[in-house]
Amino acid sequence: MKTVFEQLTGFQWDVGNINKNLIKHNVENRECEQIFFNSPLVILDDLKHSIAEKRQAAFGKTDKGRLLVIIFTERDSLIRVISARDMNRKERSFYNEKRQNHSEF
Repeated sequence: MKTVFEQLTGFQWDVGNINKNLIKHNVENRECEQIFFNSPLVILDDLKHSIAEKRQAAFGKTDKGRLLVIIFTERDSLIRVISARDMNRKERSFYNEKRQNHSEF
């Protein structure tokens, strides 16, 4: 998991995604960024939505413990957040199961 992000240098926030998640799901950009630096972090390929570009889903927590799902793509050496929202009950269960079964997260 760590090797996936070694080549990435930051986040891409532009007119197309700067306020989208705050308006739609009350998730601030700094919260989106935080989950990539906190453990545990679970990353899955989002094959269903990877038609035009490869997308992934990140399941993680903010510095304050808020559990989020972030759909993102990699552009050059940057992470571009496509969407961010709170985990639903099923996703929280999945995240907690992964966390308990895999000490490397």
